[in-house]
Amino acid sequence: MLIKKYLVKNMNEAMTRIRYELGKDAIIISQRKVRESGVKGYFKPKLIEVTAALENSKVDKKKSKKVSEVDNFKDSLNSIKSIFEKEEVKAHIDRSVEIEKPSISEKADTKKDEALKDEVKEIKELLNKVIKNTNKEKEALVAVDFLRDMDIEENLLEDINLENYEDIESFKDELKEVLKRDIEVVNKDLKGNVVLIGPTGVGKTTTIAKLAGRLALIEKKKVGLITIDTYRIGAVEQLKTYAEIMNIPFKVVITLKEMEEAINSLSGCDVVLVDTTGRSSKNTMQISELRAFIQKVNSSNISLVISGTTKNKDIDAILSGYGEINYEDTIVTKLDETTSYGCLYNIAKKSSKPISYITVGQNVPDDIKVPSKDEIIKLILGEESVC
Repeated sequence: MLIKKYLVKNMNEAMTRIRYELGKDAIIISQRKVRESGVKGYFKPKLIEVTAALENSKVDKKKSKKVSEVDNFKDSLNSIKSIFEKEEVKAHIDRSVEIEKPSISEKADTKKDEALKDEVKEIKELLNKVIKNTNKEKEALVAVDFLRDMDIEENLLEDINLENYEDIESFKDELKEVLKRDIEVVNKDLKGNVVLIGPTGVGKTTTIAKLAGRLALIEKKKVGLITIDTYRIGAVEQLKTYAEIMNIPFKVVITLKEMEEAINSLSGCDVVLVDTTGRSSKNTMQISELRAFIQKVNSSNISLVISGTTKNKDIDAILSGYGEINYEDTIVTKLDETTSYGCLYNIAKKSSKPISYITVGQNVPDDIKVPSKDEIIKLILGEESVC
């Protein structure tokens, strides 16, 4: 069994290094907090010592897969080297013999030596070219592995040539510039009617409660709550409980007429937050029904809520299905339930919409924040973690 220890700042860094060096079959044996050695260690935050292991059979399999081509290449080099050594020895013996003997044709020997040197030079150039191409392919593979570890879709990085860099750090620098260009963050002042839409299970109701708490308790605004999520068991009671705790008006809507009446009754509020029913992005009839309710709300402030744990293929389906509703921005939830944050880039790039909020836990109203662009980029690159 292969056992390795890693000294890292956080578990996200540890997972990235373990996956890269040992592969996905590696397991974590232990983890503990330690101080950096020396006097300076007392003045720095503690590091995490992570011990990981990989079975020998899997180590051999992994090594054989990665090293086979290199071994074949080395064998070829050794074969060529031995041929050259034999030729050089033979040439040396021939020259020695001819020195001892009376030389009849020095010009012929000179031509033979020059021809041999030309052949060696040509083969060396060819080998250097092969080695250079092999290194490029190896670096490209490192970049691809990094993107997969961070859960970033490769096909979204059309501007980056994975072979056009010297090492992984230079690749990350180039990737960082692309992220700065493609990701937008909006810090908007919520007012009027605000609608949250999205599929089931992404945390819309909890996000509504967090926004209500932020607006009512921190920003001291007059807030009203409306829900049309009468399909999910306990959804109404959950939001009603939050409304009672924060002492804000709460309305339950079932029909389009009731929606109009609820909006009119809460016209005195600074902000009215509307919680909608989770709809399948594949069901066009349900999306059309949802759009009819939103039209009654008469709001241009619509946010699409997507969970950070959503698979990339499902993100495509969600963005495509909810594209009929003109949402303004996205809210990415449940980032505390994932270890990679490439979904932030995938969502921003595919939707071409700014990110307004991210949620990082279940606490109301604390675990919701307006991130900066730099914070999002550090999360995506694995330089920071939400927990």
